[in-house]
Amino acid sequence: MPAMGRFNTLEILRTSSIGLFLDGGTLGDILLPTRQIPRGTSTEPGDSLRVFLYLDSEDRPIATTERPKIQVGEFAALEVVERTPVGIFLNWGLPKDLLLPHFEERTSRPLRQGDRCVVVAYLDDRTQRITASMRLDRYLSREPADYGRDEEVDLLITGPTDLGFNAIINHRHWGLLHKSEAIRPLRMGTHTRGYIRQIRDDGKVDLSLQPRREVLAEPLAEQILERLQKAGGTLAISDKSDPALIQRTFGVSKGNFKKAIGGLYKQGLITIDNDGIRQVDKS
Repeated sequence: MPAMGRFNTLEILRTSSIGLFLDGGTLGDILLPTRQIPRGTSTEPGDSLRVFLYLDSEDRPIATTERPKIQVGEFAALEVVERTPVGIFLNWGLPKDLLLPHFEERTSRPLRQGDRCVVVAYLDDRTQRITASMRLDRYLSREPADYGRDEEVDLLITGPTDLGFNAIINHRHWGLLHKSEAIRPLRMGTHTRGYIRQIRDDGKVDLSLQPRREVLAEPLAEQILERLQKAGGTLAISDKSDPALIQRTFGVSKGNFKKAIGGLYKQGLITIDNDGIRQVDKS
């Protein structure tokens, strides 16, 4: 059954002067307007298209091939377009803005135009409209986190805490990125790749922006050697370099970089100077 507020692959039923009509099952025939039809795509009856479903200004199901910034069941940081008596309207990348009702707002001060807020998109049971909420806990999984150590995950940073940064893991669970693990600047709404550091006895999840050193060392060493080869055998970066330069260049902390080049040095593959590293000529 097609899902409102999500991407669906639907069969084309017929063409018309205003677009394509798609098989929406219990939702009825759904229009994909002509301007939304991808160029070069076969549009014969019986063909299928991947489309996003939402309600138009008259609350009728309509399809689009545009990609919104959030789907039902997902979390994202969206910008406030307008505050009205009905609620707060958010820019989610589609012509019709996403409504955040006033009773779903959770901030220390009222949201204003230009503000950003982390919300979850849900389907209102009564109206079937796609709606936003800042009551994030209500829509996160109550099942215990079952991630493996060092598992790569998707993170949405929701904001700073005294300990570091709160983050939503894979649109499912809360996690904490400690200050010591924040190896690059972060802000509310940042989407980033992360890694599971550990799941504590109380079920809380500690996160990292990079794998443990022993997991990271070999791929990082290969990356350093590849960069050296492309640069002609010399890079102006070493274990004395600024951590920010190392982060920009290789996307890792200074500690992990030092471990990787230390391993390459012990293998006789590079030399390390104050002003850079050099590949050893083995010929």
